[in-house]
Amino acid sequence: MNVTNCLLLCLGGLLFCTHFCQSIEPLTIGAAIGISTVGLTYFKSQTYCRFYECCDDRSIPANITALRLSLEKTLYGQHIVAQHIIPALTAHFSAQSKSRKPLVLSFHGQPGTGKNFVADQIAKALYLEGSNSGYVVKYLGRSDFPQAEFVGIYKERISNEVRSHLRSCPRSLFIFDEVDKMPSGVLDTLTSLVDYNAFTDGTDHTKAIFIFLSNTAGTHIADHLGNSMKAGKLREDTRLSDYEPLLQRAAYNMDGGMKKTSLIEAHVIDHYIPFLPLEKAHVVQCLEAEFRRWDKTPDRDIINDILSSSISYDRMHGLFVSSGCKTLEKKVAMAIY
Repeated sequence: MNVTNCLLLCLGGLLFCTHFCQSIEPLTIGAAIGISTVGLTYFKSQTYCRFYECCDDRSIPANITALRLSLEKTLYGQHIVAQHIIPALTAHFSAQSKSRKPLVLSFHGQPGTGKNFVADQIAKALYLEGSNSGYVVKYLGRSDFPQAEFVGIYKERISNEVRSHLRSCPRSLFIFDEVDKMPSGVLDTLTSLVDYNAFTDGTDHTKAIFIFLSNTAGTHIADHLGNSMKAGKLREDTRLSDYEPLLQRAAYNMDGGMKKTSLIEAHVIDHYIPFLPLEKAHVVQCLEAEFRRWDKTPDRDIINDILSSSISYDRMHGLFVSSGCKTLEKKVAMAIY
């Protein structure tokens, strides 16, 4: 049998190809197998991967432009988030990127300020299937890691699952929500996985993204912003550098999954992103957006009723809505029905 026919058999998945090709030179067989691997990859991309999710550009378009436009339209009161998330992701996915480690982001802020919303928006922009993608892995602190005495088991689970997902698709996204509700030490196992040149088995981890979501330091952010505003500084004039050292210290010292963690000690978290507390004007924007989501014109009477009956402000400064935009979805839905 000639090389061409042998190759065709290999492409057809016939395991006995080499049995028919024993008379062919070893180097020729090696070349044929190499070509067949390329052929099978091409065959898969033109058949299976056209209809099902694969770790390729079709399933992972990484549409940063769409993310930027979405955040500009739907994210309220978070100028620092918008200013830094887009450049960080753009650099990470750049063809010129020479990063030797994954991108690691840590989101901090009070409930209702948009941490989960932005994480979901990132997943939606990066993956064709959004948060439902098989390459988006999400952990919840309270449900996935509820008991401190099982930290060792949790660490082994995280290590095995992260490694498995990265072998399946190096461009995976890992989201760890409710980090402040996790036992201290559970995230230490990630340090070696997100550091420089972490894997010795050839697994590529440099294209992955890790995002940590935490309420830790939410009050610190609010106090810092409130004091700045009372001193005459505009909210929009505050910068990431005003908050990053504060967030790093608070995350390291306060109870939760990052307390005394080697993730912080090893400096593998690339960006600490503050989600600022929301003011009344931002909550009004959230309410208006909810009406539009229902294809309804915002009803001022309902909005004013929700603001007067369901909104409370922080005791320290009296500037910020305690629950942010959380629960507003259900308030508007109930009013509409």
